[in-house]
Amino acid sequence: MTKVFIDGSEGTTGLRIFERFEKRDDVEILKIDPELRKDPAERKRLINSSDITFLCLPDAAAIESVSLVENENVVIIDTSTAHRTEEGWAYGFAELSKEHRDRIVNGKRIAVPGCHATGFISLVYPLVSEGIMPKDYPVSAFSLTGYSGGGKKMIAAYEAEDKADELFAPREYALSQKHKHLKEMKAICGLDRAPLFSPIVDDYYSGMVVSVPMYTDMLKKDATVESIHEMFVKFYEGSRFVSVAPFDDPVCTTGFIAGNSLSGYDGLKIFVTGNEERIVVSSQFDNLGKGASGAAMQCMNLVLGCDEAKGLNI
Repeated sequence: MTKVFIDGSEGTTGLRIFERFEKRDDVEILKIDPELRKDPAERKRLINSSDITFLCLPDAAAIESVSLVENENVVIIDTSTAHRTEEGWAYGFAELSKEHRDRIVNGKRIAVPGCHATGFISLVYPLVSEGIMPKDYPVSAFSLTGYSGGGKKMIAAYEAEDKADELFAPREYALSQKHKHLKEMKAICGLDRAPLFSPIVDDYYSGMVVSVPMYTDMLKKDATVESIHEMFVKFYEGSRFVSVAPFDDPVCTTGFIAGNSLSGYDGLKIFVTGNEERIVVSSQFDNLGKGASGAAMQCMNLVLGCDEAKGLNI
């Protein structure tokens, strides 16, 4: 069986990855004594004893863990921000291109995309790579997410019996325009500058929607809602994890999209809406699924050469 170690198994992402293994019989989990989970020597031993190690840690700790690797056969799948734009690391979004998929399949160092970045890149990468959106387009985006994306501290605050009144309402954050996912959004999509990004956290557990508005007269090609929709359908054709909603989908006909509709699902759904002057493209998914632990598991399945969706809800 494949030996797996989860470094940082007490965090939200680590716990979800561990839960996903409970129904699998092809993996042996190497467990660390809770009292030694921050001990570098014990972590080093388990990392080098594993076939695959998941890093579910803050950036500095993830960098430290990579430095502990001595066994050249160990595959590292990092869910932190630390290595997503680093040379030599595969970016764990297989649907973007054959090259992305091949680098995951053959890689020893894989960086799992951020949740907001997953939604943004699923939309903007195809637009840029297909020559529709100029690289210097002044991109803006907003994102609605459940509070689980904030980790244990935020989850506790939202689920407290005496939670603050402000937590009952949507809250915009990262107003300084320094969100940690901006770096990969710009780099992976090949944009000349980082997008204007406005994330919003709301009073529900998981699920998210990322939307990118565009002016049609600022795009490179004559773009319509229909032509943009056709491009996305073709770009993600054959994908098991990314689908494009038809125009008769309730979201397109009613004009309302909920952040939590795909909670518990490990895929991602794209919507194309708007008119002849302004188009909005949106991605809907679970921030804990395709936006975190689900994507990490998909990457592991690709490395192992098994069913890409094994252990996932697709």
